[in-house]
Amino acid sequence: MSAPAKLRVVIAGGGTAGWMTAAALSATLGNAIELTLVESDAIGTIGVGESTIPPIVLFNRLLGINEAEFMRATQATFKLGIKFENWKDQGESYFHSFGMTGKDHWAAGFQHFWMHGLKNGHSHSYDDYCLELKAALAGKFAHLPEDRMNYAYQLDSSLYAAFLRKRAEADGIVRIEGKIAEVELDAESGNIAALRLDGDRRIAGDLFIDCTGFRALLIEGALHAGFDDWTHYLPCDSAIAVQTASVRAPVPYTRAIAHEAGWQWRIPLQHRQGNGIVYCSRYMDKGTALERLLGTVEGEVLTKPNVIGYTTGVRRKQWHRNCVAVGLSGGFMEPLEPTSIHLIQRAVLRLIRMLPSGQVSEADIAEFNDQQFTDMEQIRDFLILHYKVTQRRDSPFWRHCAALPLPGSLQQKIDLFRQTGRVFRKNEELFVENSWVQVMMGQGIMPESHHPIVTKLRPEELDRFLTGLREAVSGTVASLPSQQDYIAGYCSAQQSEAA
Repeated sequence: MSAPAKLRVVIAGGGTAGWMTAAALSATLGNAIELTLVESDAIGTIGVGESTIPPIVLFNRLLGINEAEFMRATQATFKLGIKFENWKDQGESYFHSFGMTGKDHWAAGFQHFWMHGLKNGHSHSYDDYCLELKAALAGKFAHLPEDRMNYAYQLDSSLYAAFLRKRAEADGIVRIEGKIAEVELDAESGNIAALRLDGDRRIAGDLFIDCTGFRALLIEGALHAGFDDWTHYLPCDSAIAVQTASVRAPVPYTRAIAHEAGWQWRIPLQHRQGNGIVYCSRYMDKGTALERLLGTVEGEVLTKPNVIGYTTGVRRKQWHRNCVAVGLSGGFMEPLEPTSIHLIQRAVLRLIRMLPSGQVSEADIAEFNDQQFTDMEQIRDFLILHYKVTQRRDSPFWRHCAALPLPGSLQQKIDLFRQTGRVFRKNEELFVENSWVQVMMGQGIMPESHHPIVTKLRPEELDRFLTGLREAVSGTVASLPSQQDYIAGYCSAQQSEAA
């Protein structure tokens, strides 16, 4: 008997989404599939994704990537969280870290012990119990035993795509240069049969992965999967990005600085800094946004401003017929809590688990779509929290945000925390309990009560517990090197170039 034909997988589009998909499929499935990627050098990519969240560390490990090599190639720095400035109110800031704060009890999170401490004379900030937060603000970093430091990366996404391309091509993926002129559908099934390229070339396949970005040429242009617009929840719809020369040592965190009609980002890499402004075009025009951005950046401007318009929302079907949308073709969550690269890896790893070995299963499609939609819905709620729960009323934009409708899922979470101090993580959602606690308290929600189990600690036991945790954090931070020194010895791109 002859061996069954290999599944022909065609990736439409390169960039971060295309090459993350190609690298993951080629590294995990090898010769089990026939893998082709089609992209055109003439078509630019968004390419401004510079900030990531901790799951990327696991993704790179699954692909067998050497971290120091990857960081040198992408000019990456370490990231321990995000500093939110002017969100709760002008002149105030808080930090959303990637670490755990304090020590949880199985029945109650650490915030309950901390709140009980406040009522018993302890005045230390919730921040003082988080290693990653205190290390970030001190500009320090090091790998610790047992992965005790949770981190992500600040990187050049274009360089990351190039890095993954080399690995995928070494694993045997075939890259075809060319523009997609037409998506050919099978007249009988309605599935995608092939991609027609310029020069009358035809690329046939069994499964197609749409990594064509906002254009969504396959999933929407050919298959009309539909799109749910979430602008009524998240009104910002425009961004401008520029790169500037570094003027100081990079800090291990991203800055998100709110302004009168949105917010700005500052992301330090090894060789430069990424800057951008996000705004709602109803309340700020492009000229004003660009003037504000260029008037507040530090260092020499190295690139022309990259103006991006977008609509926050989700594709109704991210797997439709024999096409899977990965990346921006599947939807967009604005980069306030940078989840774009995470959603790419989440979709790719989910697809690998559900990859057909013959006929595409409708049950797999339904489950994939349900899980993808749930991921994006939960991220959407977390983003809305930043805009809705705020004391800012100083501009029409912020007054608009104060009147935003709330999804029932988010309203329930806010009410529960405000009344009881509790947060429950559902369906393996991305943001853990401590993330919700840090942002909700940072935005001004202080719980009205706490779990009664904390009262079992006698005053002297509570004192030892809280003091011990604070001293462990401060002692560890004091022993850490600066991030600049650690990068110099571990993954400096400058040393690589000199060699």
